[in-house]
Amino acid sequence: MTIPSSTMEPGPAKDPAVGARRLLARLRDIMAGSGAAQDRLDKITKTIAHEMAADVCSCYVMRAGEVLELFATIGLNQDAVHKTRMRVGEGLIGDVAAHARPIALANAQSHPNFAYRPETGEDPFHGFLAVPILRGGRVRGVLAIQHAARRDYDEQEVETLQTIAMVVAELVAAGELVDSRELSVANDLVLLPSRLEGSSMNRGIGIGLAVLHRPQLTIRQMVADDPEAELARLRDAVDGMHSAIDQLLIAVGQVEGEHAEIMQTYRMFASDRGWLNRIREAIRSGLTAEAAVQRVQNDNRARLSQASDPYLRDRLHDLDDITNRLLQHLAGKPVTAVGGTLPDEFVLVARNLGPAELLDYDRRRLRGLVLEEGAAYSHVSIVARALDIPVVGQCADVLNRVEPLDSLIVDGDHGQVFIRPSEDIQEAFTRSVQARQRRIAEYATLRDLPAVTRDGTPIKIMLNAGLLIDLPHLHATGADGVGLYRTEIPFMVRASYPDVATQLETYSKVLDEAKGKPVVFRTLDVGGDKTLPYFPELGEENPALGWRAIRIGLDRPAMLRKQLRAMLMAAGGRELRVMFPMVAEVAELDRARKVLDLELARLARQGHKAPASLQVGVMMEVPSLLFQLDALLPRIDFMSVGSNDMLQYLFASDRGNPMMNNRYDLLSPAMLRVLKLLVEKCGAAGVNLSLCGEMASRPLDAMALLGVGLRTISLSAPAFFDVKNMLRHLDLRELSGFLDRLYDCADHSVRPRLRDFARDRGIPV
Repeated sequence: MTIPSSTMEPGPAKDPAVGARRLLARLRDIMAGSGAAQDRLDKITKTIAHEMAADVCSCYVMRAGEVLELFATIGLNQDAVHKTRMRVGEGLIGDVAAHARPIALANAQSHPNFAYRPETGEDPFHGFLAVPILRGGRVRGVLAIQHAARRDYDEQEVETLQTIAMVVAELVAAGELVDSRELSVANDLVLLPSRLEGSSMNRGIGIGLAVLHRPQLTIRQMVADDPEAELARLRDAVDGMHSAIDQLLIAVGQVEGEHAEIMQTYRMFASDRGWLNRIREAIRSGLTAEAAVQRVQNDNRARLSQASDPYLRDRLHDLDDITNRLLQHLAGKPVTAVGGTLPDEFVLVARNLGPAELLDYDRRRLRGLVLEEGAAYSHVSIVARALDIPVVGQCADVLNRVEPLDSLIVDGDHGQVFIRPSEDIQEAFTRSVQARQRRIAEYATLRDLPAVTRDGTPIKIMLNAGLLIDLPHLHATGADGVGLYRTEIPFMVRASYPDVATQLETYSKVLDEAKGKPVVFRTLDVGGDKTLPYFPELGEENPALGWRAIRIGLDRPAMLRKQLRAMLMAAGGRELRVMFPMVAEVAELDRARKVLDLELARLARQGHKAPASLQVGVMMEVPSLLFQLDALLPRIDFMSVGSNDMLQYLFASDRGNPMMNNRYDLLSPAMLRVLKLLVEKCGAAGVNLSLCGEMASRPLDAMALLGVGLRTISLSAPAFFDVKNMLRHLDLRELSGFLDRLYDCADHSVRPRLRDFARDRGIPV
């Protein structure tokens, strides 16, 4: 079926921009008119088909269960309306919805994803252009045009249909076509107490009333009468936003290091020319400034949410933050979340946040943060750690399960959130918070006591760090030094690779803050689950076994040389300890050492002061290195075990796979025998041995490490006093004798036996 041209008005103007604006104006009149939503949608499809000279225009709307239903069409059989349905991912329409991106085809029927539906009568049509109907970053439907002839759609036509789809989204999202309750999670028990699992992104316990972070503004007017006036409004709003962000930068200016660095990077996002130019182009197409901002962000969210690169996905949250700020400036509303309406103690719940959005809230009252999305190294997570706020991320469906001012408990220690907890659970966590506060007071006296076991064995307790804001804990705890400084974290929060001068400044500050205490710098350990924004996306099937850590450094020696150069220069006249990660064979260490020797020679040639002493070590993570210990140990000064990766590789168990969680235990006989072997071999060779993985941060696991024979452990600052308190109650000779009887047992884990040992002797674990 085609549209009789004799019954329609003259076709579109020759200037595409003028034609697009005229079409938007007509759609605005239809949207503002009276009548049922279905009648208006029918008029919209008819108008689009005429103005774009299409033989067919169809609108599919999302129903519950991710099903797309044909709601309106001109050109296809009317009997198919409300009968033709496609699952997301099915056919070309379903493909557009699944990937939230346009599809333009000269001959749709030749495409492998084409799904023929005889009831629609679309046999005569070949040209096909479809775009997603997006609202709030989510697909609400699909808008499509078709032509009988085969034809190539140009970029202007795709842009025009995308802009039209944004206007149609207002009608679809209004809830008149499909009741919004149909698409929400149906759960009659939503108000009952419940517990959600997530991932711990910062430890601690927070108790407070729920405040839901939903900053998106409702856009009242989509189509502009005067594009030039809208461009002027945009210019004023951008200037106001930049000024407000500068004030935020001043507010955090006293915080050195990555915290302030993140805010500087955020400011760069807000000034991005490409982003602003795309908004201006959308305004020139006929949208208001607000609609243009939202249109561009819908495109960004649809595109970046499909990215497999965690860094790119995380930048989407920064862009969401900036978009909301710009919309608030356009609306003339203050960009702040601080106000008298907030509870005295509250927990912030959000899909995700940009770092500046978190800083908008009153930190004196903020007790915790819960995110539906989020990543451990996202900008907001790093800022939250700087503020010592408990964070649970990747908490699926939390926004649908929580009502404003619900009582919440954020258990950052175990990665869980309690919603409307029962009275006994609230009391238990309140007691836990009080006990934690008492322990903190008691630990003030423990700080100056030596880390010595009951039978007189001294233990070195070091700290793990990755940010300059971690280093004050070194002196607050009285730790012996930094056993692991993760150099990759400052690389991950930047938009480009830091040059030698920038790295030199960072490493110099680290050594200055350490004030003579030893610091072990691990060279860049990226790859796997830690990505850099300026690295190509490799799409590896097994990234944990792929191109990462020292493998990248050896394949990109210029990067490794620059990092080592910065370390050597920063340590001029001071002690330097360098550790290479994920060494799988001695030959890799030899190659890395040659790179280090090149930089030492360069340092001497240029007359820079050399380190007062230089120690070189490796991370013991890959089991293959266990079989080269005799060749390895004479080449190194120290070794540090990475327990997380060692467990992963020892048991061929992907630590990122939830199906493998807790399947294998660090306190298994196999793992303990590996550690015992390392203690014996390193002791005989005079090589210092430590462990810097998460294992050392748990008192029971740390007790096992000391019993096996380790005398240096490196752990996170929050665990420091718990572990120190444990070891001061421990008789090592008795524990060592107990463990000697367990190495050859066939148990899955010796954890229960060790816990009984500790309980019987009053050892706090």
